[in-house]
Amino acid sequence: MLRFLTAGESHGPQLTAIIDGLPAGLALSTDAIDRDLAKRQVGYGAGPRMKLETDRARITGGVMAGHTTGGPIALTIDNLDYERWKDRDIEAMTIPRPGHADLTGAVKYGYRDLRLALERASARETAARVAVGAICRQYLAAFGIEVGSYVIAIGAIEVELSPELSYADRFALADQSDVRCPDPHSTEQMHDEIRAAMEAKDTLGGITEVIALNVPTGLGTHVQWDRRLSARLIGALSSVHAMKGVEIGSAFANARRRGTQVHDELRLADGALKRQTNRAGGFEGGITTGEPIVARVAMKPISTTLNPLGSVDLATGKEARTHYERSDFCAVPRAGVILESMLTFVLADALIEKLGGDSLAEMKPRFDALRQTRLEDLIMNNVPWRF
Repeated sequence: MLRFLTAGESHGPQLTAIIDGLPAGLALSTDAIDRDLAKRQVGYGAGPRMKLETDRARITGGVMAGHTTGGPIALTIDNLDYERWKDRDIEAMTIPRPGHADLTGAVKYGYRDLRLALERASARETAARVAVGAICRQYLAAFGIEVGSYVIAIGAIEVELSPELSYADRFALADQSDVRCPDPHSTEQMHDEIRAAMEAKDTLGGITEVIALNVPTGLGTHVQWDRRLSARLIGALSSVHAMKGVEIGSAFANARRRGTQVHDELRLADGALKRQTNRAGGFEGGITTGEPIVARVAMKPISTTLNPLGSVDLATGKEARTHYERSDFCAVPRAGVILESMLTFVLADALIEKLGGDSLAEMKPRFDALRQTRLEDLIMNNVPWRF
């Protein structure tokens, strides 16, 4: 029901995004979009381009008098670096870089210059996703749903956060850290890890935890494989550049435990069913449980390294070493807001599907009337029956 498209190249004049399916009557702030765009541009280990761009979104359709109309929302983000590239000859690129879409893109589309793959495959495209996600974030906020993230690992440095530390505190502490780690001691260790990679002319990956709070029970469904919301979320998060693994809750640790140590037991409290833990990460049967949605996403080290890697020059047919293209040493701190954007989009889509309606005014009463895990909402007939 909700969909978006992005267009544009890394060094082209601008990025464009269109998001279709949002209801009418949602107040939109471009300042809020720009704040998310700014988060994408800062972080320890970022490359030099982040000092060149100052991203600002310009809404060109679907919003009038500061509110959505129900029509497609169009926005653009200028590439300031375009001024350095336009009207000049671009050197041919014929040596594919391992880990990038250079070679696979050329095979698929028959490119005669690898830069045609690089330009669209570049993570510069994620600026448009962040802008779309910032719009979805404002929609979710109208229903009290909050999305945030923080880094729990960079390279070999991994932090174990106390269960007593609330998600709100984790978000706030991450905002104070240039590696977006809620633990100050681990932040310093991550600095050292990134500096060591820089000195070695290498790159680092890591793990980000992305969270959604106050999500209602009952989004998604178990009735078809492609409508399970957990599956849709995993697909969306893994679509972000360099993301190679996604787990919901403590999935991989759970795989090494017995069932009695994994499943979230239920208790009755004040007439409602409550889970004692959230090892399932907010989903059962592909449907939201009402607990926080917790996803951990693994990012590989950036593929562009100052140390050249072995490859083949497709123009000469001889083995060659890769040429360095400007890049980050560690992009993990900047990835959180991109992952948040994909989570906000998936949740906004699911909530619109659940509520129906064409305007925010129609949706809000329906949201307030959603079935919950209260006994009064779960009337059982308690009589035998047959197929």
